[in-house]
Amino acid sequence: MKHFKPFLVALGLVLLVACGTRSPIDKLQRQLDQYPEYSIILDDMDERGNFFKDYYQRYKIVFAETTAGSDSLVYRDETTDWYKVDKRTYKEYLNYLGMVIASKTREGGKIEAQYPPGYQYVGNAQYGQWVRDERGNSFWEWYGKYAFFSSMFGMFGRPIYRNDWNTYRDYSSSGRPYYGKNREYGTTGTYTKQTKKAFFERQRAKEAARKARFSDRVKRRTRRSKMSGFRSRSFRGGK
Repeated sequence: MKHFKPFLVALGLVLLVACGTRSPIDKLQRQLDQYPEYSIILDDMDERGNFFKDYYQRYKIVFAETTAGSDSLVYRDETTDWYKVDKRTYKEYLNYLGMVIASKTREGGKIEAQYPPGYQYVGNAQYGQWVRDERGNSFWEWYGKYAFFSSMFGMFGRPIYRNDWNTYRDYSSSGRPYYGKNREYGTTGTYTKQTKKAFFERQRAKEAARKARFSDRVKRRTRRSKMSGFRSRSFRGGK
């Protein structure tokens, strides 16, 4: 059986020594192609530095691997270390915090559109079925053996309704990102703000520090202006 941790270690070395312009996401996809299916989720991101900024991203990877002598798949998840990315890559994925940014289906197809984690498994009769609630709304129910998908993908215990999933399919087929029916997902999403608190706490701390630096600069300028006026008056003479 393959293990993912050595893969992450090897990938880290590749990313540290590799040259060229390919992003860590591109390299991850190339490394993950050996697995039947995978999802790369933008787990966190950060800007560091005041005047000259460096940009970082961290990813959660959910992947499936085959077991010896069986066609069944075993699902695993790992979170990578922080990877330094260029500004272009950082800005390209800025809106997709907590979303799948690259994936491969069991059929071998690559999905380029961004979407909420786990959505690519919904609607597949192998993993679950559509059932109706007391109001007659159709929602997705995982089979017991796949119930762990909810926690693995961080699906927040919120039912996925069929209308919502149909909209996701329309967006995905046209290559557009899908943020949820009411934009619950992504960097400005309501669910993302609940589950990615560390990111938003860093943002608030940086904003507070920025305001403090600005206030300090204003105070220093004011003091210099007052001292300049005082010196000018002090050296005036008269007869």
